[in-house]
Amino acid sequence: MNFNYFLFLLATIFSAQSLLAQHEISGIITDKKQQPVVGANIYIKGTYDGAVSDENGQFVFTSEKTGTQILVISFLSFETKEISGEINDFNNLQIQLVEKFDALNAVIINAGNFEAGTASEASVLKPLDIVTTAGSVGNIIAALETLPGTQSVGEDGRLFVRGGDASETQTFIDGLRVAQPYNASVRNIPSRGRFSPYLFKGMSFSTGGYSAEYGNALSSVLVMDTQEKAEEDNTELSFMSLGLGIGKTKNWEKSSITLNASYVNLGPYQSLIDQNIKFDKPFQSIAGEAVFRNQFENGLLKVYTAYDYSSFTVEQPIDGASQTVDLKNNNFYMNSSYQYSLGNKWHLFGGISYGNSQNDINLENEENAEIVDDTENSFHLKTKLSKRFTDKIKLNFGAEYFNTNFNQYYQTDTGDFEPNYTSGLFSVFTETDVYFTQNLAAKVGVRTTRDALLEKVYVSPRLSLAYRIDENQQISTAFGSFKQQASQEYLKFNQDLFQQKATHYILNYQYSKASQTLRTEAYFKEYRDLLTYTGEEIAYDSNFTNTGLGYAKGIDIFWRDGHLKNLDYWVSYSFIDSKRKYQNYPEQVTPNYVANHNVSIVSKYWVQSLRSQVGFTYNFNSGRPYNDPNTLDFMSEKTSSYHSLNFNWAYLLNKQQILYVSVSNILGTKNIFGYDYANTPNASGKYTAKAIRPTADRFFFVGFFWTISDNKNRNQLDQL
Repeated sequence: MNFNYFLFLLATIFSAQSLLAQHEISGIITDKKQQPVVGANIYIKGTYDGAVSDENGQFVFTSEKTGTQILVISFLSFETKEISGEINDFNNLQIQLVEKFDALNAVIINAGNFEAGTASEASVLKPLDIVTTAGSVGNIIAALETLPGTQSVGEDGRLFVRGGDASETQTFIDGLRVAQPYNASVRNIPSRGRFSPYLFKGMSFSTGGYSAEYGNALSSVLVMDTQEKAEEDNTELSFMSLGLGIGKTKNWEKSSITLNASYVNLGPYQSLIDQNIKFDKPFQSIAGEAVFRNQFENGLLKVYTAYDYSSFTVEQPIDGASQTVDLKNNNFYMNSSYQYSLGNKWHLFGGISYGNSQNDINLENEENAEIVDDTENSFHLKTKLSKRFTDKIKLNFGAEYFNTNFNQYYQTDTGDFEPNYTSGLFSVFTETDVYFTQNLAAKVGVRTTRDALLEKVYVSPRLSLAYRIDENQQISTAFGSFKQQASQEYLKFNQDLFQQKATHYILNYQYSKASQTLRTEAYFKEYRDLLTYTGEEIAYDSNFTNTGLGYAKGIDIFWRDGHLKNLDYWVSYSFIDSKRKYQNYPEQVTPNYVANHNVSIVSKYWVQSLRSQVGFTYNFNSGRPYNDPNTLDFMSEKTSSYHSLNFNWAYLLNKQQILYVSVSNILGTKNIFGYDYANTPNASGKYTAKAIRPTADRFFFVGFFWTISDNKNRNQLDQL
C-alpha cells in the first residue's frame, strides 16, 4: 500500500464519519391562525447551527450535535419557544408560535365604561370635550348627558343612568368619594356639579358593570382624577354675565399650588330674561378652592380643598297656593391622597376625604311656617395595594371605610322633630386583570361590605371579559352584583332598612379606527329590595319596607367622527324599557324620569379665518310619564317630546384672550318636564295642575377669559 492510497483511504473514512454525524433539522413555523411565520430564527441552543424560515415558514439545516438538545425558535413579535428532545426527532416539526403580549396594543376591557383622558386608550371623549359642548356651560354633568345611557332630567340636574335615579350614582375624586357632589337645591330647581372641570386630567364614567374597587352605587360611578402637576405659573381672570372668577397657579421644581375663587349672582340675568319661576332673591354663591401637589422621589402627594356658600329664595306651588322657600347652604370638601412606589412593581395608594354640608331652609305659606336645618358630615378612608406580576397579570386589593353622620332639626306648627343617624360601611375588595392572550382578557373581582347599622355582610362579585376581533374591533361583556345603602331621606327615620340590590348584564361591541368610533351596548339590569314607604311624602310615621323591585333594559349607540377637517361630531342614541315598584308607587310602572328614546347630536367646528370654535348640540327625548290623579291609571300620562338646540361660540381675541357666548335652547321650545297637582280636588272635583318647566326657556351666557402666563399660547378654552 503506497502512501497516497493510505491518505485517500483515511480521507474517505473521516468523510464517511462526518456524513454519519450530520443530523437534519427541519420543519414549518406558523402562528395560531396557521399562517406561515417568515424570518423566524431557528437554532440549536449553544451552537451556531441554525436557519431562518422562508416565505412558506419552512426551514432546514444540519448539525453535528448528538443526543438531547434544545431547539430555540424566536421572532420579534412572538414569544420565544424552546423544544427539548433527541436531535434525531427534530425533523418535519410543526411549530406554532404565540404572539408576544404587548400591553399597549392589548384588548381593552370597556363594557359599561366611557373614558375621557389623554392617557386612556379607551377614550371616546377627550377632556376638552367635557367642557366645550354647547349647552353644558362648563357643567360636567350636562356634558355627560350627551352620552348614551343617561337621562336628561332638566328639573333635577343630577346624573340619571339606565333607569336609575340620581341617588344611584356615586362620584369619586382621585379614588375618594364625594358625598355632596352637587350644589344644594330645592324641588324642581336644577342643581349643578360643584367642581371646576379644568382641574381634572381625565374621567371614567361607568354606565354599569363597574370595578370592584367602587361600591355603594346601584347604577353608576363617575371617577375623576386631578392633574398630577401644574404646567407653569399663570393667572386666570374671568368676567362673566353671571359673575367673576380669578385663579392663580404657582409652580416649583417638584410642587405646585393652585388657588381659585369665584362669585356668581343670577340677579342681573334674571332681570333681563323672563323666568318661569319666581325668584324673590336670586341665586348667589361664593366659592374657593385650593390644590397642592408635591412630587417625592417615589411618591406623589395631592391635597384638594373646596368651600362654597350659596343662597336663593323662590316661590313654589303647593296645593293650589304658593310657598316661599328660602335656602342657604355651606359646603366644605377636603381630599388628600398619596401614591407611592414600593419597588418590584408594587404600588401603594392611601387617602382620606371629608365633606361637610349645612342647609338652612325656611318654608312659609299662608297657613304656617317651617324651619329645616340639617348637617351632614361624611368621611372616607381608603388604602389600596397593586402589583403587576407579569405583563399579563395585575392584582389590586384594598380596604375602605365610609362614615356618615346626619342631624336634622325640623320645626313645624305641630311640633319639633330631630331625625338623625350615624352609619358605617367597611369594605374590602380585590380584583385581578388577566390577559390570556393579546386579544382575550378578563377582569375578575369581588367586594365584601359590612353595614354597621344592620350588622350584616354583603358580597358583590364582578366579572368582565373582552375579546379583540381584529385591530379595529372588539366585543366585551360584564356581569356584576351591586349593593347600596338607603339614602339620607330614609335613614334619618329608619335605620333597619336592608341594602338595595341590582344585578347588571352588559354586552358591548366597539369599532375604532383613526378618528372614528362606533360603540353599541345592550344591557339588562334587575333590581331587588328597593325601598318603599306609605303616604304622600316620606315622613317619620311612614311604613318603610324593602319590598320594591324593578328592571331596566335597552341598547345604547355612540358614533364619533373626527376625521373631517376642522369638524368633530358625535351622535348618541339610547332606547330604554324600565319599570319599577318603589317609593310610594302602588304598582310596577315606568318612573317619571325615564324617557324611552333619547338622542344627542354634538358638533364642533373650527373656523380658522375667524379664530373661532362654533358648536351646536341637539337634545331630544320622547317624553316622560307622569301621574294625573284625575285618571284611574297610575303614571299613565306622558309629556310631549323634549327638544333643545344649543349653541356656543368661542372667539380668540388673541392667543390668551377669549370671548365666549353660549345660548341654550335657542329656538325657545316650550319644554315641559311634568306637572305638579294639588293634593285636594277643587269645587268641581278636579285636581288642578301646574306645568313643571325650565327656570327659563332660554339661557344666555357671555364671558371674557384672560390667561396671563409666560407661555403666550396658553388660554382657558378647556374651561368653557
